[in-house]
Amino acid sequence: MLKGILSISGRPGLFKLINPGKNMLIVESLQTGRRTPAYAHDKVISLADISIYTVEGDVPLGNVLEAVKAKAEGKPVDVKALGSDADIRAYFAEVLPEFDNERVYTNDIKKLLSWYNQLLAAGIDSFVEAEEEAETSAEAEAEK
Repeated sequence: MLKGILSISGRPGLFKLINPGKNMLIVESLQTGRRTPAYAHDKVISLADISIYTVEGDVPLGNVLEAVKAKAEGKPVDVKALGSDADIRAYFAEVLPEFDNERVYTNDIKKLLSWYNQLLAAGIDSFVEAEEEAETSAEAEAEK
């Protein structure tokens, strides 16, 4: 689900990939719906390619967003209401207890929660593909 959602460095918000072109991508802002080009020199990354550091490895962003959704009961998270950096980190520790405290910065957590809110506002509330979910649950069963 997150494969077609992009973050472009230097531009606020998230974008949906509309069409790849020669030396550029046509993207649409999730907030405004406005279409613009993203050129080869822009740093573009798909949310599906992002993962969060944990003590034992990395966790894909989709799984982390699903955990945030479960913690927040599918509602947006008010980052400002969480308070200080320590409070934000404590909230994230409830979402992903095994995250690497040294390599995951508070700004990363704020950006992740901001992305979660933007995706919800755009009507995207499923962050993991169905077959990925089946794979993850099969792995969990195998560990037991």
